Amino acid sequence: MLGQLVRYAITGGFVTVLGAGLYAVLVETTPMHEQIAVFAAYVLCVAIGYVLHSRWSFRGHGARGNAAATTSRFVVVSLVSYGLNAFFTWAMVRGMDLPRWSPVLPILFVTPLATFALNRHWVFR
Repeated sequence: MLGQLVRYAITGGFVTVLGAGLYAVLVETTPMHEQIAVFAAYVLCVAIGYVLHSRWSFRGHGARGNAAATTSRFVVVSLVSYGLNAFFTWAMVRGMDLPRWSPVLPILFVTPLATFALNRHWVFR
């Protein structure tokens, strides 16, 4: 499990920083609504994340017999991740009137922990 955690941290860190960076660039350089920016970052990162996590982060973990089930579970976890990030964005920007970049903090530090646990114990079991 330690090896998976390290691989997940590297891969997930890359994907998370990519998504948070895209979100920050979009909200700071365009008039784009922050929820659209979160969704744009999600679409890019879910595709990259699936390939990297399935081929490297969780390589050799569990049975590989049912790719359709694994993909379906990954999509569900990705939607949970998107939901968390959309919630953080709404709560911090609209609810607390914080700067539009502020959701980057929980996007970088909270969402990855939740998705690791779900990926490890449910998706790539």
